[in-house]
Amino acid sequence: MEGELRQIWVYLAEQPLLGLTVTLVAYQAGQWVYRKAGMSPIANPVLLAVVALVALLWLTGTSYETYFEGAQFVHFLLGPATVALAVPLYNNLKHMRRAALPLTVALVAGTVTAASTAVGIAWLLGATERTLASLAPKSVTTPIAMGISEQIGGLPSLTAVFVILTGILGAVLTTWTLDALRIRDWRARGFAIGVAAHGIGTARALQLSEVAGAFASLAMGLNAVATAVLLPLLIRLLW
Repeated sequence: MEGELRQIWVYLAEQPLLGLTVTLVAYQAGQWVYRKAGMSPIANPVLLAVVALVALLWLTGTSYETYFEGAQFVHFLLGPATVALAVPLYNNLKHMRRAALPLTVALVAGTVTAASTAVGIAWLLGATERTLASLAPKSVTTPIAMGISEQIGGLPSLTAVFVILTGILGAVLTTWTLDALRIRDWRARGFAIGVAAHGIGTARALQLSEVAGAFASLAMGLNAVATAVLLPLLIRLLW
């Protein structure tokens, strides 16, 4: 019986739509658990879906390349989804104009802190220069972070792992952290989430409040630009 099931899986693994199917099923299962858990941050559906997919690929011996042949359809939709963030941005444009100065200060502080704390801790723990370069852009959305990593001498694939982990941890922990700090303003909460946890954090912010989602979207975009410009300059000065 076990041999027959393995033969069936081998056959299905050769079909390009398998990756798409298991991705959608894993995420829907994560959403179901998320709702049953009262939308608790620790039951983040992205986290649950990633864990389920990694376990499935590992148990079945399926390569990432084989999986991605089907999952690339979801990857393609990241572009339109990112563009769609312009809608809450436009709806909250007047609030952003009024807070331009504090947002600029927060952006610079967040960008510098996100890179310096991660690199500093890793350096104290004895990480290599290449690992440090891979870690530095961890709070930027994946495609831009990988490009920055390659430019400053890091490993883009390792950077992608750091980025995903940062986004998931940010989505899970930011609500509790901001509550503990007694930060109630949705503008401040959203902007902090966007700077620290890029796209995954922004998705979480949109679930909580349209205003928070809009400011998280703004922070994600501005942080990507600021990091792409400033980080290579800082790396050259320090290394």
